[in-house]
Amino acid sequence: MVVLIAGASHTGKTALAQRLLEAYGWPYLSIDHLKMGLIRSGQTTLTPEDGPELTEYLWPIVREMAKTAMENRQDLIVEGCYIPFDWGEGLAEEYLRETRYVCLVMTRRYVEEHWKDICGYANVVEQRGEEELDREALIRDNEENLRQCKARGLEYILIDGSYRVEWSL
Repeated sequence: MVVLIAGASHTGKTALAQRLLEAYGWPYLSIDHLKMGLIRSGQTTLTPEDGPELTEYLWPIVREMAKTAMENRQDLIVEGCYIPFDWGEGLAEEYLRETRYVCLVMTRRYVEEHWKDICGYANVVEQRGEEELDREALIRDNEENLRQCKARGLEYILIDGSYRVEWSL
């Protein structure tokens, strides 16, 4: 099985992937690591700021890696904000049956009430450096992700009053 964990920046995708790795022993792929490897090695002229273009560039690679894992009956967790909402389009039914998708979504209330916590947890799993977070952009991204998930019938975890992501395979 391949598990896809999507969501806006700073929603806890990597932390959830790490918890699933510890619980199930399944490896995980951080799309951010793949992105930076391709950028730093000169395999692309894209930069970390090229969001939509990065999704178009990275998703076909990640999708084929996921298909290869399924064909070899290997479990894999993939996490990142570069998983498109139409991730299942073009995948044969045999792959769709072996894929589980979830999107982590923070509500406006959660972001506003826990802003210091969100900023404080930014480097818990990965070292992001001194990145400046934009509260309104984070709220907009989460609201759009929720809208997309509802419109497409995709599974999501809504993070509201407290940060409790309860999800198992």
